[in-house]
Amino acid sequence: MATIQQTLIEKVAEKTGGSIYSCYQCQKCSSGCPAAEFMDYLPAEIIRMIQYGLEDKILSSRTIWVCSSCETCTTRCPNEVDIAMTMDVMRERCFESGRQASEINVLKFHESFLSTIRLFGKLHELALIAGYKLRSKRFFDDLKLGLDMFMRGKIKLIPGKIKHTKEMRKILAKY
Repeated sequence: MATIQQTLIEKVAEKTGGSIYSCYQCQKCSSGCPAAEFMDYLPAEIIRMIQYGLEDKILSSRTIWVCSSCETCTTRCPNEVDIAMTMDVMRERCFESGRQASEINVLKFHESFLSTIRLFGKLHELALIAGYKLRSKRFFDDLKLGLDMFMRGKIKLIPGKIKHTKEMRKILAKY
């Protein structure tokens, strides 16, 4: 009979295509992480928690939501543990378990990003910002920065066109 921690490790390994047991805690992932200062647990600690089967602790952490999936950790890992994908898997498991994200505004940003991609087939910054502001109700947090970016032409009113928008929507409808 499989233990809880074996089940967690097996599920993560199945989704990432690698072995969490390969991690020997060299800390290269954590020392290179650009978001580490905002995390409650470093990437290496999340991997260790998976090894110990501490899923509840991981799912209630900020770390899995603060991780930007930049893949710096994965690139630095000498044993090729896909830590960025592991964070994605843990976010998925959070959804599957019915839990609420510990960093709800990060989730709202992700939702806004995906809805913008679904709508335009690519990123449109103004739609992303508007979607996030409506979801988070943080209308004025960075108004000056947004205006400065708009005045410098960094935020376009109308999104650029791409080919095959319908095909892109079909792909994204699966997710």
